[in-house]
Amino acid sequence: MQDCVDGSSSMRMFGAVVRALREARGGSRDDFGAYVGYSASQVAMVERGERMPSARFVARAGEFLGARAAVEAAAAHLERRRYPAWFDDYAEREAVAVSLWTYDTHVIMGLVQTEDYARAVLGARVPVLEDEEIERRVQARLERQALLTRVPPVSLALVIEEWVLRRPVGGSGVLGGQLEHLLELNAKRNISIQVMPTAIESHAGFNGPWTLLETPAREWVAYVEGQAGGLVLEDRTEVSELFQRFGMIRSQALAPGDSVKLIERMASEL
Repeated sequence: MQDCVDGSSSMRMFGAVVRALREARGGSRDDFGAYVGYSASQVAMVERGERMPSARFVARAGEFLGARAAVEAAAAHLERRRYPAWFDDYAEREAVAVSLWTYDTHVIMGLVQTEDYARAVLGARVPVLEDEEIERRVQARLERQALLTRVPPVSLALVIEEWVLRRPVGGSGVLGGQLEHLLELNAKRNISIQVMPTAIESHAGFNGPWTLLETPAREWVAYVEGQAGGLVLEDRTEVSELFQRFGMIRSQALAPGDSVKLIERMASEL
């Protein structure tokens, strides 16, 4: 799953304080950005409340603006979110889900990523994330994985495109660790992993990735994610269509046993 930053009231407040102090001092965004290590456009994003400032930004901004106490006081109210705002709804549902069925086409889903794989995925984001923001999001992903070992654990069914498993995200060592992790997970009774082979000419998943989630009330919802964020779907017709599509994809993918053999072979080739 991809990440983006949504502005919060605390971020907008901090940005307004920084902008007011900068303009009162008569400094341009270019000069200010050069001092704090941000581009002018990145400074503008902070001032609009669209980008979380790093600790270094806060410290350097206080120096440049000659208002360390004011900047640090404003920064103390920043709410550093565990997830982007658009992901909150899904995250709350996922934490109590009975079943999850997921089809992955770009990267391996966050719920089963290793720490190194997650760090590599987040590190590739554009616009780039601060190092401390990457680490915060990595830890948030790892904390989500308690879902797989809780009592009772979630029932997880994954269908992953073969090319996703072959892309050396983070390098061959990181990918090898991720493939071994998938094999370990697949050995658990509550987890099933299937691979959609690249050689297959046509299948039902050409519209992109999605997740089906069963709630404690035994109702199903769907989650889809794109460049601008994610959306939980509750409409019965839409969910039914995705439910049928996932069933077809599972029938077109390699059987679980054959999928394990393929993943083992890919891991041995690294």
